[in-house]
Amino acid sequence: METFLQQFPIVFQALNVGFLQTLRLFGVTLLGAIPLGLIIMFGSMSRFKPLSVLTNLFVWVIRGTPLMIQLLIIYYFPGLVLHVTFWAKGESGRFAASAVAFIINYACYFSEIYRGGIQSIPVGQWEAGQVLGMTRGQIFFRVILLQVVKRIVPPMGNEIITLVKDTALARIIALQEIIWAGTAFLKGSQGISGQVWPLFFTAIYYLVFSGILTLLLGWVEKKMDYFRG
Repeated sequence: METFLQQFPIVFQALNVGFLQTLRLFGVTLLGAIPLGLIIMFGSMSRFKPLSVLTNLFVWVIRGTPLMIQLLIIYYFPGLVLHVTFWAKGESGRFAASAVAFIINYACYFSEIYRGGIQSIPVGQWEAGQVLGMTRGQIFFRVILLQVVKRIVPPMGNEIITLVKDTALARIIALQEIIWAGTAFLKGSQGISGQVWPLFFTAIYYLVFSGILTLLLGWVEKKMDYFRG
């Protein structure tokens, strides 16, 4: 018990640092993937056939391959194959590579959710807007968009919760996120080794973070109940 009390402040501080890195990767991914997913969606639905074919092929490849492999390729390919120093050395380079991989991966998933939401809107609403003399852009932003947002909140919420746990994959390129911090005390870190109990506290961080997001997303969904169509 005495050993635990001595080790706990050290472990707690390391987990906090790791969690901040996890939280940072989570936030950057959402900030990049949400708008990029919209751009990819417009490309996949484009009437210009070459653009839609290439975009859909890209989405198929990203969704059909593991995120872990994408991380490894994005981080190691420039240096090992092209012999170009693309990423900065150290933690900043690993974080940048992780952010790029996560943003691209989640943008492709979000684009499919956006497309499903738009295609679920009855065609009659587009036609009604055209009868009123509205352009396609006006119809989309003034009539369709809010209804789409209401319909995509649940699947987007599922992906966001999944993202919380997927951030752990970044340790494959040695990004020091929270699981990296927790497992370090198994191998030996700051004079502590062979300790499993930090992993239980790591799980608590994930549970609390996921729980807060679940409550927040549930609140957002209820706020949009005025769109029931």
